[in-house]
Amino acid sequence: MKTPLRAMIIVLLLASCGGSSTSPPRDLDNACSILKQRPDYHKAFKKAERKWGVPIHVQMATIHQESKFVGDARTPFRYVLGVIPMGRQSSAFGYGQALDATWDEYLVAENRRGARRDRIDDATDFMGWYKNITRERNGVALDDARNQYLAYHEGHTGFRRASYNSKPWLVAVAAKVDARSDMYEQQIAGCRLR
Repeated sequence: MKTPLRAMIIVLLLASCGGSSTSPPRDLDNACSILKQRPDYHKAFKKAERKWGVPIHVQMATIHQESKFVGDARTPFRYVLGVIPMGRQSSAFGYGQALDATWDEYLVAENRRGARRDRIDDATDFMGWYKNITRERNGVALDDARNQYLAYHEGHTGFRRASYNSKPWLVAVAAKVDARSDMYEQQIAGCRLR
């Protein structure tokens, strides 16, 4: 085997062993650990908080629920007859599981044509934008993790119509997001971060 080919194979093998930038941090129940492991997350959360007013702990709890901090998360496939794949359950993708149409609306509204759902800084900016629209249209406070999550999941119109009331499982999920937000808030208050 020639030396350049051997070198290329070694480089590719080493590159494949590295962690993905979209892989989740360890210990998702510890906000301090997440923010220390991923300083880029902390920077993105702080930037979105300054720009949009959405507290870091609310952003983190939403992302935990939506993707468990997996940057390239997608919804599962649907199958016909249990074996024939028929596409994904929705177009949701990335940290915040933004749908294609909503993401496209954000890109135009914020003039962010190069933004990507699998980059944490873009995902948190999207989340701040969306949660502010929820506040404007539905009067939901930015620190109200429960109702912000319900509006995030159901859409602004669905939230206004209280469509979540016919989905007890979603109301339970929103309560978990709220509890996680409170937990993260308490943890962050004791963190020693730069």
